[in-house]
Amino acid sequence: MTGLSTILIVVGLFLLGGVYSFAQQKLPRGVIGLLAFGAAMCLVAGVMRLDVWA
Repeated sequence: MTGLSTILIVVGLFLLGGVYSFAQQKLPRGVIGLLAFGAAMCLVAGVMRLDVWA
């Protein structure tokens, strides 16, 4: 299932780039926080599915 892990990690990094972009544009903190939370969840889920921890 490394394909799904790769997709989750790529989406997480994409959202993380969005957080940086939104912070540069000085958008509301609620939007930035929600996007950062989504990025963290995608990255954690993708890394946990890699099966390198077993």
